[in-house]
Amino acid sequence: MNPLAGYKPSRNPTPGCADLMTMAERELSAFFSAVSQLFGSEQAEFSAEDWLHELIEIDGLPASAREWRLITAKVATRLPGRVNASSLSTEFTNA
Repeated sequence: MNPLAGYKPSRNPTPGCADLMTMAERELSAFFSAVSQLFGSEQAEFSAEDWLHELIEIDGLPASAREWRLITAKVATRLPGRVNASSLSTEFTNA
């Protein structure tokens, strides 16, 4: 009996590992570039670390660009607090 004879491909195939890596690289790269342009390279590095930590903490890998974007959105919500704290510490050290 042919083991593939009963195989029916899924209508919603999950992306392969290479596709997931490409989506992750694109999303993180776009996020890093945006944060770097808006807030500087130091904040971009902190945000990239947050993004990677968020990825580690989720259960399973995102399978769509939308799911990768949700990670970015969640991490982006931390930026205002860090940027404000960073600017306050700079003000105190320059005073």
